[in-house]
Amino acid sequence: MCHTERVAANELQKLKTQFLEYLEIEKGRGVKTIENYDRYLSRFLAHSNLSSPARITEASVREFRVHLNRSGLKHKTQNFYMIALRAFLKFLRKREYDSLNPEKIELAKIGQRDLDLISHDELDRLMKGPKGNTLSDLRDKAILELFFSTGLRVSELCSLNRDLDLSRDEFSVRGKGEKVRVVFLSPEAKAAIKAYEAKRGDVDDALFVQMGKNAKNTKDLRITPRSIERLVKRYAIKAGITRKVTPHVIRHSFATDLLENGADLRSVQAMLGHAHIATTQVYTHVTDKHLRDVHKKFHGQRRK
Repeated sequence: MCHTERVAANELQKLKTQFLEYLEIEKGRGVKTIENYDRYLSRFLAHSNLSSPARITEASVREFRVHLNRSGLKHKTQNFYMIALRAFLKFLRKREYDSLNPEKIELAKIGQRDLDLISHDELDRLMKGPKGNTLSDLRDKAILELFFSTGLRVSELCSLNRDLDLSRDEFSVRGKGEKVRVVFLSPEAKAAIKAYEAKRGDVDDALFVQMGKNAKNTKDLRITPRSIERLVKRYAIKAGITRKVTPHVIRHSFATDLLENGADLRSVQAMLGHAHIATTQVYTHVTDKHLRDVHKKFHGQRRK
């Protein structure tokens, strides 16, 4: 590579850095998103070894896609790379650089993903899992009730502090991309949190804390996502649920419960904190089944 090409290649790296800073500052994207975009774009630049934005062509992108496909990546994962590249190209166009039109990049078609769902009866058994009056039982009961009441992500639940105002039926949470949304407390969730808080003797700021040997081995008492995943799994086994149950499965149950009872998709999108309605639409085939049941039950009754 000659000196001129090296300078141009360095310019492309600088533009990538500027793009990541743009995502952080102007777009308010989260640290994890920026790290992912950095990884996706770095792999593209390393593989294609391009010298300038103008060298990004349909052919170079196609060659990279073949490379990803032959690396054994699923189409869904390959799409993440293309989404990052498309966003980078939009940024270059905004800065008036001559490069590939981002609309030329199409995403691979992937089948609609199946939701991991549990039945209403299984959910009921899961929620009734923590029965005792120990601090651990009360904490676990509060965690499960709060998950189903709010549809929180596990990371969002872990980050909650004790300054939650239980005199109100709602509170704000900071989710993905630092976006703030309002979630709502059911009477069951409020009662479970109050019972758990009344039993606590520590002064830690975290709403949910580690207990037992986990608490002894750490200075930070705040519960971790992994610990919550383990406790949800434990109560699912106790409830006799054979399929894998995670905190995200309870989030799915929260969404489908709302939709099956008549909530509109936009409202559910807002409560889940989805940036795009397309993410929420994964639940529509669940409600389609519900609509079929309604049709079967109520349609054409007078003709019988």
